[in-house]
Amino acid sequence: MRMLKRASALLLRRGITTYQSRLCRNDSLFRVHSSVSEALAENKPVVALESTIITHGMPYPHNLSTAKEVEDIVRSEGATPATVGVIDGVIHVGLSSEELDHLARCKSSMKVSRRDLPYVVSKGLSGGTTVSATMIAAHRAGIPVFVTGGIGGVHRDGENSLDISADLTELGRTPIAVVSAGVKSILDIGRTLEYLETQGVCVATYGASKNFPAFFSPQSGFTSPFHVFNPEEAAKLIASTLSLGLQSGVLLAVPIPEEHAAAGQLIEEAVQAAVTEASVKGITGRYVTPFILQKVNELTEGKSLQANIALIHNNAKVGSQIACALSRQMTERKCRGNTNRHGKHSDSDIVVIGGINVDFIAKGKAETLIFGQTNPGSVCQSFGGVGRNIADSLSRLGRSPLFISATGADSHSEAVLHYCKHMNTSGVARLEEQSTATYCAVITASGELSLGLGDMDIHQQITAQYVSQFEKQLSSATLVCLDGNIPVSTIDYVCSIAKKHNINVWYEPTDSDKACKPFLSDAWKSLSYSSPNLAELRTMNKTLGLPTPEVLPSSVEEVLSVAMALSRPLLDHLHCLVVTLGESGVLVCGEHEAGSVNLQPRKHKKKRKLCAVHYPALTVTADETMNVSGAGDSLAGALMAGILHQRDTDSCVRMGLLAARLSLASPHPIAPTLTFDSVDPNKVKTQEWPKPSFMWID
Repeated sequence: MRMLKRASALLLRRGITTYQSRLCRNDSLFRVHSSVSEALAENKPVVALESTIITHGMPYPHNLSTAKEVEDIVRSEGATPATVGVIDGVIHVGLSSEELDHLARCKSSMKVSRRDLPYVVSKGLSGGTTVSATMIAAHRAGIPVFVTGGIGGVHRDGENSLDISADLTELGRTPIAVVSAGVKSILDIGRTLEYLETQGVCVATYGASKNFPAFFSPQSGFTSPFHVFNPEEAAKLIASTLSLGLQSGVLLAVPIPEEHAAAGQLIEEAVQAAVTEASVKGITGRYVTPFILQKVNELTEGKSLQANIALIHNNAKVGSQIACALSRQMTERKCRGNTNRHGKHSDSDIVVIGGINVDFIAKGKAETLIFGQTNPGSVCQSFGGVGRNIADSLSRLGRSPLFISATGADSHSEAVLHYCKHMNTSGVARLEEQSTATYCAVITASGELSLGLGDMDIHQQITAQYVSQFEKQLSSATLVCLDGNIPVSTIDYVCSIAKKHNINVWYEPTDSDKACKPFLSDAWKSLSYSSPNLAELRTMNKTLGLPTPEVLPSSVEEVLSVAMALSRPLLDHLHCLVVTLGESGVLVCGEHEAGSVNLQPRKHKKKRKLCAVHYPALTVTADETMNVSGAGDSLAGALMAGILHQRDTDSCVRMGLLAARLSLASPHPIAPTLTFDSVDPNKVKTQEWPKPSFMWID
């Protein structure tokens, strides 16, 4: 509970999370080819491809022809290829024919790993991306499947030299499925597999056997922990990894085709000879692999190159089939979600209009941050926004809300829309020459907010004119939810539609400054629900010219008294107010019915007796808490879902509290594990519920 007190200032902040940071926001350094961005936007399968095989893996012109053949194989399987490379300091996801040729011919190309990206970009250099750098770029673009020849690993004598490929640590921190032919036999395969286990990477052999392949050979003498038989099984494994939000990758090891494995023994002997020669000549580090590959090609008179090309072709075929299966499964899952797992409301009976953000959280290591100088800490990125979070919550709770918002036509937009595949984002406008909204919060080690910065200008583009094209959906909706990020004119327009068609509107104030928006006119009289915190509730009253306290109280008794007093005048028109009180829980205010508050939508406005019910917060320990970002939005989404499922007030509020607790324990603003069953009080038996308190409102 002490932790919740420290977090109370952030509890209703929308869209701050704690997952791994990607590349910087400067889109001039990161370009996605139009064919790739279009495929991602349409939820079509895309396969990422690395480029060190072009710049360092094969001699010209074999490198160029192989790269084009691999892209053709990907296309023939129904996917879009996205070869990743760095050209003149710009990271490209998807290369044109001219750009492929440039990399294939370039004699000064660098081998670019995660470590090298900042230098290569800062110097405007060109290079081929390794597995780790390709994973970073692919994940940034929203591509879940990446095909390569073989990954790096722990080098022989790595326990002494600590020569361990960055590919392994990248697999431990970037959620990408890497399809490869295992690792090269020049590496310590046993220690590589042990290191992958330490990094939490799920490793599976593709096919009937668990034998872990060694690049040119289908058998390395080691086994994978798991195996998958076909593209569908592989896709399910990837989908499960992404859904769990583990932030680690999957390694799918594909054995070389049997007809080329026969040459494996000859190649293996050449590999051992090349390893010995490299050691004698003192060749180390990044130069080892290119030297050995060149030497092995000479010793085998080109047979190793043929086998290399064959396994890359096979990996591309298998990886593309997996990407297509994953795309089909995600589409089917989205369709099932839209038809509602509870069997009702197959149409969008809810419309959510609000913000969608790319969020950054900068967390200091010290309890006190010193402004004007650099403070040690960490910076992480995620996707949020009040409207997005609520629509996400509702989508996971069996509803199918239409989400209306706006983003830029940039890589942030592509990434967030890819993340939101399970939602109905058909109402999200992608605007040229606009930047997707970003939010940055600077917090102390204990979670206190020191500073928040938001670039939210694009939310002003969610205009009444744009929203009006969805008037049919608005006028037939059971519930419309608005967040405080959208323009006043848009709120006024939606409230006029609600008044005309007797639609219930839920207003989520977002913050104290934006809470006033509906109350600048009579639009607020068309609202049915709102879920402000105490400061936002005070702003609403102050905007209406009503007396408000200058200083908000701190004791629970005084907080409840002030919350009820500030709620009373608004309940002349609003059906219900859900006042979120941070560590003090939730206060539900509205019409009295059967000893509680009636949350169900009212059919007619009439004189009614008002009451309030206070629900204490659930106990959440510091060890259980991962972030305090989406708890308020999870609470609101679950309350809405409960109301629409005609649950009683007690069940609705408990659903909201359970959803908020899941959010606090997840690295995501809306927990991927959120389902209707996971917040159904009738099915969650382990929770000891604090007793609610009933009070009359004069």
